[in-house]
Amino acid sequence: MRNKIFIWSITVALAGFLFGFDTVVISGANKPLQDLWNLSPINHGTFIMSMALWGTVLGSLLGGIPTKKLGRKTTLFWIGILFFVSAIGSALVSDPYLFSFFRFIGGVGVGVSSVAAPIYISEITSPESRGRLGALYQFCLVFGILMAFVSNWALKGVGGENDWRWMLGVEAIPAFLYTIMVLKVPKSPRWLVLQKGDDDKALPILNVIYEKIELAKAKLAEIKADAALPSSSDNLFNKKYKRVLWLGFLIAFFNQLSGINFVLYYAPEILEQAGLGGEDSLFNSIAIGIVNLLFTLVGVRLIDKLGRRQLIIIGSIGYIFSLLMVGLCFQMDLSPTLLLIFICLFVASHAIGQGAVIWVFISEIFPNRVRSYGQSWGTGTHWVFAAIITLVTPYFIDSDEGVFRDNLQVIYYFFAGMMVLQLLWAIFKMPETKGVSLEDLEKELIDNE
Repeated sequence: MRNKIFIWSITVALAGFLFGFDTVVISGANKPLQDLWNLSPINHGTFIMSMALWGTVLGSLLGGIPTKKLGRKTTLFWIGILFFVSAIGSALVSDPYLFSFFRFIGGVGVGVSSVAAPIYISEITSPESRGRLGALYQFCLVFGILMAFVSNWALKGVGGENDWRWMLGVEAIPAFLYTIMVLKVPKSPRWLVLQKGDDDKALPILNVIYEKIELAKAKLAEIKADAALPSSSDNLFNKKYKRVLWLGFLIAFFNQLSGINFVLYYAPEILEQAGLGGEDSLFNSIAIGIVNLLFTLVGVRLIDKLGRRQLIIIGSIGYIFSLLMVGLCFQMDLSPTLLLIFICLFVASHAIGQGAVIWVFISEIFPNRVRSYGQSWGTGTHWVFAAIITLVTPYFIDSDEGVFRDNLQVIYYFFAGMMVLQLLWAIFKMPETKGVSLEDLEKELIDNE
């Protein structure tokens, strides 16, 4: 039975692979497209780099609606369709406006994915394995990032001036395979009970999760009791949800104010400005992807042992040190190799901390009745700040017009300061959620007075 849970979880987590691949594959097409269409930094940031992220913002903010109304599984299927259309369309276009349209579609898929997939996994796993299996989504995400870096490097030179078309279009293959595979997973038992009142279909799935029919029946009764609550409990902005709203907002806010997307999306440009440029910039980006993957595995192994809060604290300390050292490397013009080491340390700190925790934590803290909308709240916050950072980055680092092109250390010192705030939040305000059932977490985190 545990093998079934793992197969269901890893299948749905593959949405994270498409998420990671789609968001980072643009790093290889970035400069060729800017040169091809002769775009200013602001237009380049708007139509090439951040358009997918604005689609992600829309998808994450509205993703709770189909996730609740259509169901987690059906929503995940349509995510695959969106990724497929986006990959084919963005590879075939001939102007920046059509390109931004298809990137926007892919971004919607990413946004909805970050809502539906973590929710589904949290609802088909037991408290003991929820963190580990939930973190598979992040593992697949960073594996997708690594494969995007590898793919961009491998496809460079294949199509001459049209390299970027191959880099973007190849995503259609995993998108098609994922869409077929997700048809094989069952529907979420909590969704079946809460939205459809279908106890008969939910019970066998709960039996697989909890392995004993008595435990499955007890959990079914617990979920049904939640379904009997008054409809006013469906309002996410009800006063009693204030604490979880703040928790979802802050973990997402700090995730982006660490600077992780700044580093991942613009890795080749950052490395070029540090002296690791030319043909090596894409290859060195692969090193960043490998570090991200390896330390995500460490985070996956530790999340149910040390817990979510402890990993955030560990990651925060690593963030602060590595970001300060990266800033120092730029300020004092130190060795490019030393800079690459500290950037890899920064990525490792993210992978073992925020990377492993964020999607699991957000999917856990909201009650059953508002989980889909709560996930939209947390992921929407994440993607709004990701889009803003990606939009304005060319204005700061562009080689000709960037405000901080000669003082990149300012950006890294700012991110380090934000991580000091995250460390304080984790120590004093963040609750631990490991090993606690979703229903018990509701009793702990929600003010029902």
